[in-house]
Amino acid sequence: MEMLIECFIIEGCVSEEQLKKNIYNALKETGVNAEVQFRRITAEEAISFGIKGSPTVLINGVDIVKEEDTSGSS
Repeated sequence: MEMLIECFIIEGCVSEEQLKKNIYNALKETGVNAEVQFRRITAEEAISFGIKGSPTVLINGVDIVKEEDTSGSS
């Protein structure tokens, strides 16, 4: 199965170009094959998708940034 990298970018995000460079450089350096999708979305779409920041990157549907555990358990 080929890796799927989905990048959600809220309109006006200044990190888009650097994100593209970083992803393509990492894929080239590691030799990993992946389908990469860049999706520009509105702030309203981000809320409806549950996206909390821009850019948000998912690899095979999993956010690469884990949310902090706020449950209070260690």
